[in-house]
Amino acid sequence: MNARIVQATLLDEHHELHGKKVDLRIENGTLTEIGTTLSAKSGEETLEFENLMVSAGWFDSSVSMGEPGYEERETLKNGLEVAAKSGFTAVAVNPNTKPVADDSSVISYLKNKSAGHAVDLYPIGALTQNGDGIDLAELYDMQQAGAVAFGDYQHAVKNPNLLKLALQYTQGFDGLVLSFPQEDDLVIKGMANEGETAIKLGLKGIPALAEHLQIARDLYLLEYAGGKLHIPTISTAQSVALIKAAKEKGLDVSCSVAISNLFFTDDALNDFDTRFKVLPPLRTNEDRKALIAGLEDGTIDMVTSDHNPLDIELKKLEFDHARFGTIAQEATLGALLQLVSPEVAVKTLTNGRERFTGNKAQIKTGEPVNLTLFTTEGSQIFTKEHIRSKSKNAAFLGSELKGKVYGIIAKNQFIAS
Repeated sequence: MNARIVQATLLDEHHELHGKKVDLRIENGTLTEIGTTLSAKSGEETLEFENLMVSAGWFDSSVSMGEPGYEERETLKNGLEVAAKSGFTAVAVNPNTKPVADDSSVISYLKNKSAGHAVDLYPIGALTQNGDGIDLAELYDMQQAGAVAFGDYQHAVKNPNLLKLALQYTQGFDGLVLSFPQEDDLVIKGMANEGETAIKLGLKGIPALAEHLQIARDLYLLEYAGGKLHIPTISTAQSVALIKAAKEKGLDVSCSVAISNLFFTDDALNDFDTRFKVLPPLRTNEDRKALIAGLEDGTIDMVTSDHNPLDIELKKLEFDHARFGTIAQEATLGALLQLVSPEVAVKTLTNGRERFTGNKAQIKTGEPVNLTLFTTEGSQIFTKEHIRSKSKNAAFLGSELKGKVYGIIAKNQFIAS
């Protein structure tokens, strides 16, 4: 691919031209020049968009694909297209497949099936066999096959000794352990955040305490055992405080927040709309504000779509029986720009790459190009026409979103949104 990107505002806090309008030249898939004005070369394509911004390619740290086993929800091929058109050049894929991604054969399948696409797919291997929380899975073998982290999707490690062993064992190959922040014994049949909304609707609550206890325990284990811990999709103000204190102590911990928990509160449940039944549950506005503040001060490392395609038959049920989960990749940029500055948005959409893969997200000449092209200008109401996923369980339908993704450039390909 030979192209010249014209008059783009560069967003890369590590680059000397951060915040400046620049031209970028790509030759045979490599970024060769960045300058305030680059003259056109014969045979190169010109990419020019209104109010264009360009950043290092975004990384989504929690995506469910369906395949293998649940292809009716989403296939790898279409799922990667959704990611690309949503601005992501890499995704970490959860192990909630059938069979569960708990051995090297499933990891190899995911890597081989996704090879060649512009979007990099990084499998998350199950931490325990079949994701049942009893015995550790084949972590090293999965790492050798391409897994970048290990966790049981939306399931905490109930046995503290098992998490301790996982943290110790993975140090031998610099592995990253995930532990979902929920103490399940406090959440029996819980459907929504424990609070006024759940009481009014007659729904069993999921107390914030369940998240706090799990995070506090896991941080104590991390301090004792060492290793690297990632806490996915926190949802409360106290969780932000716990992780901030752990980082100040020097613990190697990171965390993410789902865009739905940043954007909505449990007030969205007033009509028993199952599109808003997510895990962790939507919390209070005070929690939401604390999560945004945690993004801005760097306590929360990354924003994830926590994209979870589900058959409509699993959502169009009474609230108690509907599945947890929403699709959100297509809305992630637009929702995030309603909440934080473009600089914070880009930082939290790119941080995951280094944490999960060890590779820094940066714009650098002489390197293969990996960019997201977008604008922060304009707004639109998110409608069914914006959904590219096979499944349509979108909490963001009807929401006003800001900005627009123009496309990505990666692996010598330009994929327009």
